[in-house]
Amino acid sequence: MGTDTVRAEAADDAAGRRREQRGWYFYDWACSVYSTSVLTVFLGPYLTSVAEEAADADGFVHPLGIPVRAGSFFAYSVSLSVIVAVLVMPLVGAAADRTGRKKPLLAASAYLGATATTAMFFLGGDRYLLGGLLLIVANAAQSVAMMLYNSYLPQIAPPEERDAVSSRGWAFGYASGSLMLIVNLVLYLAHDSFGVSEGTAVRICLASAGLWWGGFAIIPLRRLRDRRSTSEEAGKEPGEQEPGEQEPGAQEPGGKRPNAMGFRQLAATVRDMRRHPLTLAFLLAYLIYNDGIQTVISQASIYGSEELDLSQSTLIVAVLLVQVLAVAGALTMGRLARTYGAKRTILGSLVAWTVVLAAGYFLPAGAPVWFFVLAAGIGLVLGGSQALSRSLFSHLVPPGKEAEYFSAYEMSDRGMSWLGPLLFGLTYQLTGSYRDAIISLVAFFVIGFALLARVPVRRAINDAGNPVPPTI
Repeated sequence: MGTDTVRAEAADDAAGRRREQRGWYFYDWACSVYSTSVLTVFLGPYLTSVAEEAADADGFVHPLGIPVRAGSFFAYSVSLSVIVAVLVMPLVGAAADRTGRKKPLLAASAYLGATATTAMFFLGGDRYLLGGLLLIVANAAQSVAMMLYNSYLPQIAPPEERDAVSSRGWAFGYASGSLMLIVNLVLYLAHDSFGVSEGTAVRICLASAGLWWGGFAIIPLRRLRDRRSTSEEAGKEPGEQEPGEQEPGAQEPGGKRPNAMGFRQLAATVRDMRRHPLTLAFLLAYLIYNDGIQTVISQASIYGSEELDLSQSTLIVAVLLVQVLAVAGALTMGRLARTYGAKRTILGSLVAWTVVLAAGYFLPAGAPVWFFVLAAGIGLVLGGSQALSRSLFSHLVPPGKEAEYFSAYEMSDRGMSWLGPLLFGLTYQLTGSYRDAIISLVAFFVIGFALLARVPVRRAINDAGNPVPPTI
């Protein structure tokens, strides 16, 4: 009877874990349409056109009295959203670990982002300031929500399942992004048939992403559950507190909170991570090669339009192709990781990224077929690289520090992705060639490969206090 009871409890635990995992997948399904339809395709050109409508005769807008070129307003808004996210993520991550109540924080950030995205429907005329504000709120909220979402992974999946679970999450996201992008493109390209203007069609596409995000976020919020941290460190601020040392985020004398409390919390998190140098070593490798990945994603359309003379419709189809194939790529690399381990599979993907860039350097102009081949290559390695990096990092996080450490991971993903665009821009400025600019990004994958290859992941997992899976 005792054995039967144990088996029944184990089966119940497994069923509950599967239910949570399925709910977890649906947050990626919910929010990925924001990244695909809003950030990648529609918002940048539309917000720029709104800013140009409000610009003076010299092409400048003046938010808060500061002269800004209308064409730069979108980029500056994205940068400001990253700064806001960097300030907020460490605070939210530490609060989530300290209280064990991640779900209310996930709900608040998800619905704040979804509401801001839905409100983009009202970006008509010259309302560029409203557009910038909504972009900052939505992008920062998305970063915070993704940090909390990622931090659930080590809690809902045992070590041997994490590569597969993480890969399925990314696959869900890319499938969702592909589906919604198809619907949006039909509306956008055939807006006359639907009796709406091009601008109205874009605003409907933007708002639909917010409604999709908020609607499907209900599923993970119903299925995921909060857990009290089992770590002895839970309930404390990161890092050992010396007697008399002020707690990060505490009130200063006179009852005033410091303006830099976000940076103080980040500094406290980094101090704590110094006790796990191998985790930091992985994070450095990820920061570098992920910067290369993000730069390829953001600059590929410029390369296609300016260097290869491809039309806007060709570029949109290429984006859709990347989304579709990233589903298959994420699932395939998840299976490869079960045989070869996550680290080796990631290293293999970095070699593939290098080959893709080298092939891109030699692409002939005016040949969309070969650009589609390049997009297919990017799609096949994109999802898997990101999914396995997330699952591998989850093994390196000390128990009870999930949200706090994933805040640093998310910042390296979003907050540090400026080195690649800087190198790309400088190379083009010095050489006048986008081909030289695109091939310069190989450096990120070569350096990232070398740094990751040097990380002894089994020892890193053991040092973090986690069980080492048989294949890693």
